[in-house]
Amino acid sequence: MAISDPVADMLTKIRNASRAGHEKVDIPTSKQKLEVVKILKNEGYIKNFKKTNVDGVNNIRVFLKYTEEDKPVIHGIEKISKPGRRVYSGYRDMPRIFNGHGIMIVSTSVGVITGKKAAEQKVGGELICSVW
Repeated sequence: MAISDPVADMLTKIRNASRAGHEKVDIPTSKQKLEVVKILKNEGYIKNFKKTNVDGVNNIRVFLKYTEEDKPVIHGIEKISKPGRRVYSGYRDMPRIFNGHGIMIVSTSVGVITGKKAAEQKVGGELICSVW
């Protein structure tokens, strides 16, 4: 079965593995997925990630992060733009997630960055997902 939205599939795998209490999850590699995972690592939502190659297939192994009470750090992760409905935002109208307690990941002309950095650099773009 062909996947029409690989980034949404990645976010679903991370969400499901986090809720199930898994230590890690493997995701097929792409440049955009790797950039999203780097942002999740830099913002403290995952422990770490590494590129792996299993049977000739390149994957990103994401190590999930939990609190001391074994609750997932990622409370929610939601895809905003979908293949049938792309959502764009200018830097002035960049949405805030839970009054600044979450992040928005945006694909801009300068690369995949957080909504806060997009507003600081005065660039708009396609809203990929929100994480809280």
